[in-house]
Amino acid sequence: MKMAYILFDKMTTLDFVGFYEAVSWLSILKAKEGVTWDLCSNKEEITDDRGMTIKIKHVNPDLSDYDLIFIPGGMPTRELQYDTEFVSWIQSARDVQYKVSVCTGALLLGAAGFLHGKMATTNPSAYELLTPYCSQVIKARIVRDGDTFTGGGVSASIDLGLYLVESLTNADMTKKVQKLMDYPYYRSGNLSNIYMPNE
Repeated sequence: MKMAYILFDKMTTLDFVGFYEAVSWLSILKAKEGVTWDLCSNKEEITDDRGMTIKIKHVNPDLSDYDLIFIPGGMPTRELQYDTEFVSWIQSARDVQYKVSVCTGALLLGAAGFLHGKMATTNPSAYELLTPYCSQVIKARIVRDGDTFTGGGVSASIDLGLYLVESLTNADMTKKVQKLMDYPYYRSGNLSNIYMPNE
């Protein structure tokens, strides 16, 4: 499984890192064959919303070469959803099997047309912004519709990573990853399309 992490200036890094930490264990534990990942952006260096700089090796790659794309959130998604060049780049992932977002990264999946007719979630502060892009906004920590996975607010990134691990492997492997991460809050063995509803 070849994964593309789509990063951008002023993103919220925990949106990315929580998922990245959980999912990278698939490779470390050899739980799934050929797990690799690239940090991708439209520029060679990005700076997150707290001032941390990240070097990017893969600038505007053809996203159709990947098996999974992941988009974090952050305030810039509210503008990037209308950036035709950026959205067009994301649309190169139209045939990628797994499409994943955390927080307002869902707005970019939506702007690319990937949430049409699907249930999805985002940061609770952006439910209304997501509404035009999907069939139904679900107030939950994780929503899965087919092979499209969306997570809620910032820390939902960790739960979404574990949810994907469980979806690709099993509950026992996920519990092992949780133990290694010292993260007891995710409930393994409880996979459903809507995980941890907010209401």
